[in-house]
Amino acid sequence: MNIHFDPYSILGISRNANADDIKRAHRRLAQRLHPDTNPHHPGAGEQFQDITLARDLLLDPDMRRQYDDEANRRQSGGDLYFTLRVTPSRRAVLQLPEEQIIYLLAEISASPGASDTPKQETRLNLTLVLDHSNSMKGQRMERVKGAAVRLIDDMRPGDILSVIAFNDRATVIIPATTIDDKARLKARVSVISPAGGTEIYQGLRAGYDEAKKYLGPRMINHMILLTDGHTYGDQDNCLELAKTAAGEGIAISAMGLGHDWNDDFLDRLASSTGGSSLFINSAEVVMRFFREHVKALSNAFAERMFLSVAPDPDVHLEMAFQLSPNPQPLVIDDGRIPLASLQPNRAIAILLQFQLPAGMNDGFRTVARLVGGGDILHNQQQAFRAVSDVSLEVTEKPAREEPPPAIMDALSKLTLYRLQERARDAVDRGDVQEATRRLENLATRLLEMGEDNLAQQTMSEAKYIAQTQALSDRGRKTIKYQTRALMDSGGLQAALSSLLTAPPDSQS
Repeated sequence: MNIHFDPYSILGISRNANADDIKRAHRRLAQRLHPDTNPHHPGAGEQFQDITLARDLLLDPDMRRQYDDEANRRQSGGDLYFTLRVTPSRRAVLQLPEEQIIYLLAEISASPGASDTPKQETRLNLTLVLDHSNSMKGQRMERVKGAAVRLIDDMRPGDILSVIAFNDRATVIIPATTIDDKARLKARVSVISPAGGTEIYQGLRAGYDEAKKYLGPRMINHMILLTDGHTYGDQDNCLELAKTAAGEGIAISAMGLGHDWNDDFLDRLASSTGGSSLFINSAEVVMRFFREHVKALSNAFAERMFLSVAPDPDVHLEMAFQLSPNPQPLVIDDGRIPLASLQPNRAIAILLQFQLPAGMNDGFRTVARLVGGGDILHNQQQAFRAVSDVSLEVTEKPAREEPPPAIMDALSKLTLYRLQERARDAVDRGDVQEATRRLENLATRLLEMGEDNLAQQTMSEAKYIAQTQALSDRGRKTIKYQTRALMDSGGLQAALSSLLTAPPDSQS
């Protein structure tokens, strides 16, 4: 039997629940998750399918007995797990005639001792998709090739590597192959030379085709896209391909080199697959990014992680932001929000913002049901789910409570990121005065935090806007990605952020 979740935890019942308990639990959840009562939240539809499958399985005596026997064997075999802890910004809210906001901090953590447990055989299925358009001429291309060569040295026997070079067409430099003859693979990389324009879809499509050749549950399937330019006319195709890749368990991380590339596009491309996006000011940093990123992938406890969020029908999910690892806004269009890989000693932390309805009745009420899922690489039965159902009290006189420090810290740093976003929006609207004011405010906040270099860059950008009525490409990306990196002091982006102030490539 290949059940991808624990039906008891999905329904919120004990293992000795009888048929009436099972039906009652399903009916209670269906009132919130059924597509007829909750049509606007895709996560509700997905979770409704899960609770219905769980009910049907547990009401069938033979299927339930078979599941219980398999679960007992897995437990005795020492299967690992992860937990989902959800902390609300308030446990009691005022009864108000207007809408109000509440935040949830969701943290997914590997089981204790996960890093000390011998792992099952897992291998990398890694695809490099490298821009070799004309803008990559000179030292930039040489350093990228050097980084790819060093990466080949770092990979283990049995890992899979493929390399795609793209400009306005794609060339398969290394078809998907095991890491055995490293000298031959490095020689293939050395022939890449700059030419032509930039069409990212061509490279992604070829990379996806290579990644699929070794796609498997024991593989860590990942594509790394590196580009230094805009792509024209194929962004929708790229995003659609990313969605397809995510559905098959392939994550895409995107690195923008220099300043002439579309950061909003690469952010969405990466976050829609559970990958990360990063701004690199200089090609000198590419080698470090490759090595650190692949090291983190190789150390993964669980892959293909996601969060399914099903707000109650009258509650609206307004924002989801991954705080750790790799801080970035998350795509919430679909029922599943793809997340980063789960590391043994590092939680995935997501901040969710919900809008509660006006005129809520006194008493306790549910807000949202969250399901964290992914494949635990150590386990024989890899798929695992953890569930959290969030409730709060609505009252005219809520008890005084201090917001949890973790949420306050996350919100204070997210405010910095939002300040730069609002400054960018103001520039786009032509409101130079507002944009300047917001950046000056951001610079002051950064100085108070001791981030002197970033504060100086932000103030310089405010002056630049006042003079030119526009953001500079370098300032826009530096401020955006460094304020983002502040949210996770231990993350890869934070480790690299100090290098963003290094002298840029001469081509940038």
